[in-house]
Amino acid sequence: MQLSLTKPICFFDLETTGINITKDRIVEISILKVHPNGKEESKTWLVNPEMPIPKEVIEIHGISDADVADKPTFKKLAKEVYNMIKDSDLGGFNSNRFDIPLLAEEMLRAEIDFDMKNCLSIDVQTIFHKMEQRTLSAAYKFYCDKNLDGAHSAEADTNATYEVLKAQIAKYDEVENNTKFLAEFSSRKKFADFAGFITYNKEGVECFSFGKHKGKLVTEVLEKEPGYFGWLLNADFPLYTKKVLTAIKLKNFNNKLG
Repeated sequence: MQLSLTKPICFFDLETTGINITKDRIVEISILKVHPNGKEESKTWLVNPEMPIPKEVIEIHGISDADVADKPTFKKLAKEVYNMIKDSDLGGFNSNRFDIPLLAEEMLRAEIDFDMKNCLSIDVQTIFHKMEQRTLSAAYKFYCDKNLDGAHSAEADTNATYEVLKAQIAKYDEVENNTKFLAEFSSRKKFADFAGFITYNKEGVECFSFGKHKGKLVTEVLEKEPGYFGWLLNADFPLYTKKVLTAIKLKNFNNKLG
């Protein structure tokens, strides 16, 4: 089957040095870009993370320090990667909670103004967990009746994710072949940032989701406690979370001027 698309969608997968979004780095990225007319293009890069890859992580994805020693850093690849995805929605397996947040961090470190405001994200894992409660390898076997050879290589996982999504749409009448529906269906609680530190209340206004100000409006906290903003910017929060906080602060300031 062919996905019903109004714009391209890029399925992607990352292999990394670990699972800490703010500290770990990409060692491999694979992107499969699917166009509304069904045309597909793919690209895979090995990336020098500029830090050692832990032994226990190498045992999972098989990419060693030697494999990436002579490869470009993400900063050198960032523009090429961004140019491939900038006009597209994004799709992946557990991508809303891991791959997209980590990609955003890498982009911002490379001084690329990465933003998801005009981009939908489809998390195939969430659809799978809502419908079947399994893993990617099990999903691939269940939906496509294939064994996932090369699991934990970015390219194999990326291609399998794309095939699983098409099979999910074909299998379930309630799963619509529509990117907006798929993005909403595959989302969990909606956050203003990727990491979940800033959420929306029932009125759609940004609130803190952690700490002493949990549930309070971001704008009200920043007005009553100006030093909190500085603390957040200097603390170990993701760069994208800091970007969102800055945007909220500037928007509130401009609204007052207006």
